[in-house]
Amino acid sequence: MIKGAIFDMDGLMFDSERLVCSIWQEMMDENGYKFNVDIFKNTIGLRQDKSKKFYTSLYGEDFDYDGFKIQSRQRFYKRIEKDGVPIKKGLFELLDFLKDNNIKMAVATSTSAKTALKVIKKAGVYDYFDSFVCGDDVKNGKPHPEVFLTAAERIGVPPEECVAFEDSINGIKSAFAANMTAVMVPDFLQPTDEIKNKISFLCNSLDEAIDIFMSDI
Repeated sequence: MIKGAIFDMDGLMFDSERLVCSIWQEMMDENGYKFNVDIFKNTIGLRQDKSKKFYTSLYGEDFDYDGFKIQSRQRFYKRIEKDGVPIKKGLFELLDFLKDNNIKMAVATSTSAKTALKVIKKAGVYDYFDSFVCGDDVKNGKPHPEVFLTAAERIGVPPEECVAFEDSINGIKSAFAANMTAVMVPDFLQPTDEIKNKISFLCNSLDEAIDIFMSDI
């Protein structure tokens, strides 16, 4: 029986991956670097240290990743202050359903706590959740299961009684390794052959999960 629900953030609850990608494209174009969405896809689901390693391997050790990251964050904040946080289809319907059924909920994201909590509050979903585990709260990033296991521990629900919602390949690997029911709602990345056997349910949008788990809650 499902007693806990753990959500990834970027690309899952919010359509933030596309916004961040567009911002990186702007910055890289302005600074004369070749960049495209396929390059960006390599960083989806990674913590900042892993993303930095990827970019420096691609553009050289002199690439100012930290400077670009700061500028990206500033531009991101300006965009959401102006236009709001882009919400993925079905988010509020699913959150309301789980809340009405007394399911404990947590966020498990690779994003830093400073950024994640600001975005979550801006989106108006902060009060739905019982706990938040962010990239700087754990030692190991996804695909390691630490972030999901920590989230389950904080809401007091055994991992095997939790459902994990993810959009990324590394996220699915993390949820599966944590022994959770893994639900993938693809964003930029479609499931690969490597992870198909790790996905319990595949949904086009978050509200589809309501029907999937109606009989299990």
